[in-house]
Amino acid sequence: MDLHHHPSSSSSSPSKPLPTLDAGAALVLKSKGTWWHAGCHLTTAIVGPTILTLPYALRGLGWGLGLVLLSVMASVTFYAYLLMSRVLEHCERGGRRHIRFRELAADVLGSGWMLYFVVCIQGAINTGIGIGTILLAADCLQIMYSAASPNGPLKLYHFIIIVTVVLIIFSQLPSFHSLRHINLASLLMIIGYAVVVVAGCLNAGFSKNPPPRKYSLDSSKSNRSFNAFTSISILASIFGNGILPEIQATVAPPVAGKMLKALLLCYSVIFVTFYPVAISGYWVFGNEVNSNVLQSLMPDSGPSLAPTWLLGLAVVFILLQLVAIGLVYSQVAYEIMEKNSADVNQGTFSKRNLIPRIILRTLYMIFCGFVAAMLPFFGDVIGVVGAIGFIPLDFILPMLLYNMAIKPPTRSVMFMLNMFIMVVFTGVGIMGAFSSIRKLVLDANEFSLFSDNVVN
Repeated sequence: MDLHHHPSSSSSSPSKPLPTLDAGAALVLKSKGTWWHAGCHLTTAIVGPTILTLPYALRGLGWGLGLVLLSVMASVTFYAYLLMSRVLEHCERGGRRHIRFRELAADVLGSGWMLYFVVCIQGAINTGIGIGTILLAADCLQIMYSAASPNGPLKLYHFIIIVTVVLIIFSQLPSFHSLRHINLASLLMIIGYAVVVVAGCLNAGFSKNPPPRKYSLDSSKSNRSFNAFTSISILASIFGNGILPEIQATVAPPVAGKMLKALLLCYSVIFVTFYPVAISGYWVFGNEVNSNVLQSLMPDSGPSLAPTWLLGLAVVFILLQLVAIGLVYSQVAYEIMEKNSADVNQGTFSKRNLIPRIILRTLYMIFCGFVAAMLPFFGDVIGVVGAIGFIPLDFILPMLLYNMAIKPPTRSVMFMLNMFIMVVFTGVGIMGAFSSIRKLVLDANEFSLFSDNVVN
């Protein structure tokens, strides 16, 4: 199964001069990065506080099946991202360099409904994650504030304003490449809070009064099946990343081989964070684990199950990394804005380009902050978007793009494997969407516009 060379790819048309870059490409997606810069961008895009739901995902599957499916999801997404990178390289060798997901989809799939599907889903995911990160970061600030001042006057929306202002300031960094040092810090934050959470779980598990726990699955066969599909959907969403073409666009040419190194860096971080968090959290809390293992360590009633300073450190690390995630997923919106508002013939910091950038990026962040304040139950909405969006973009489209662009023989192992993955994850996406919509309906009675509490 050779991903590097294929008879079809070697017969690409001769290279043609690459087209002149538009302002969005030249100013936001400039190609100046190395493989490790791309690795940091990928890690921030994929690995986030959602890893704290991994013990909850194991709860619906049990030890054996849970760890097997975690490994399957990691393997399939690594394979899918590698395929998409190969398709991008294949198109570039043919003189068609694509730096945006929508351009790649239009070239390979045509400009019909599939293109609009990709554009709409990617836009919904990117904006949704921008809103969600503001909400979660504000929730982290509120947790710290409530611990220091239980009866203080500040409300959730005050913290949303604080986070939004911080993101407005950092959003003025002109290009995706400008985030390389922030995303390196983000990578370190990920490892930091994973270590802290694992330490907290081990502390609770080996304490004199460990939490009571059992690992049996639900006795009802229908509930057991539903819980399993919910867990599979969670695992699939955790590995989501709808911006790989934009990340690859930041790498300085020649790109060949560099994205494989970037993926290996990213998945090394995944290996040293996902498995310890999933195993330690499920081990100590079993079926009683919360959808966020950090909340299990600091329950609403009773004392914390780990030292307060340790849990506070985890919250700080998560807060800092959420800022990086918000900045990464905003780059697609900024690229679209600058493509239509900036002048590619003038400098990045020229008055002609600087003033529209400040205004448009500030308005975008204000919009995300306003929606976060208005809909503090956005996590449930994101669950639906994730099932409908991440699974098609990350588990189905890369295989479809590879089969259509590089055209492996229809009887080859690779073609059949790609078709099998597409069929399986179409089913997973449908079941995931159903379970997410069901949860949205069940939680509806807790929803309140501009509430002071985040609905988890």
